[in-house]
Amino acid sequence: GSGLVGSEMCIREANAREIDGISKAVLVEQLKEKLKSGKIVKFAYLKSNGEVRVAFGTTNPDFVKDKVCGWGESRESYATTAYFDLEKCGWRSFRWENLIAVF
Repeated sequence: GSGLVGSEMCIREANAREIDGISKAVLVEQLKEKLKSGKIVKFAYLKSNGEVRVAFGTTNPDFVKDKVCGWGESRESYATTAYFDLEKCGWRSFRWENLIAVF
């Protein structure tokens, strides 16, 4: 075996999860910054049905101004990001925890 007692295993697993959480937070911030810049961003996330979705999206005000119909409540409250999907020609969103990659 590994020679680790139960409590040491728990500590190592907790540290691995914390690191994953930190790197996920960095990834989310990278995506939000790229979207805010008005660029078209390529990224991947896990859909609620388990499929991986590679998306091309933007929040560029010049592009989406006639497509905005929000309720005034920030998606930040729900730990989600909304983007205009250029392939689906509609608004989509996903939970931050499901973000996989920003290209």
